[in-house]
Amino acid sequence: MFKVKKRTLLLIAGIVWLIAGFNVARLGVLSYLAIESKWYLYLFSVVVFVLFGAMFFKMSQKHTKRILKYEDYKPFWNFFDLKAYIIMACMMGGGIGFRAAGIFPDIFVAFFYTGLGCALALAGVLFFRNYICYTRLLEKESKHDDQTEQ
Repeated sequence: MFKVKKRTLLLIAGIVWLIAGFNVARLGVLSYLAIESKWYLYLFSVVVFVLFGAMFFKMSQKHTKRILKYEDYKPFWNFFDLKAYIIMACMMGGGIGFRAAGIFPDIFVAFFYTGLGCALALAGVLFFRNYICYTRLLEKESKHDDQTEQ
């Protein structure tokens, strides 16, 4: 009933990550508009993007490999594993909670959320790329599995 092809899980992951990234980056940009921004804040955004982008790049590879090993059909929520859902819930809950409590000033939200949101969106793009290159990824994974068996 709720099962989709494993390739579709890559598309769903791309959509989820891109929407999340857009929304987080939007909050950062709105905070930039509310403050008198300095040049170094943009540099901080780039640093946050690079740090989280590297982490999300590895994560997208890990989840793609996991999805490629699935049988043909899985429930649509299997684009993440349980650990990823827990991390996502903590990150979202923490971000929403800290912002609601006013713990972080707009200057922090501006550079951090902009960099983080762009990195999240990049992860969405990576999942879209993996969706488009699905056949090539399956062949590559199959060759890798054959080599490890020998």
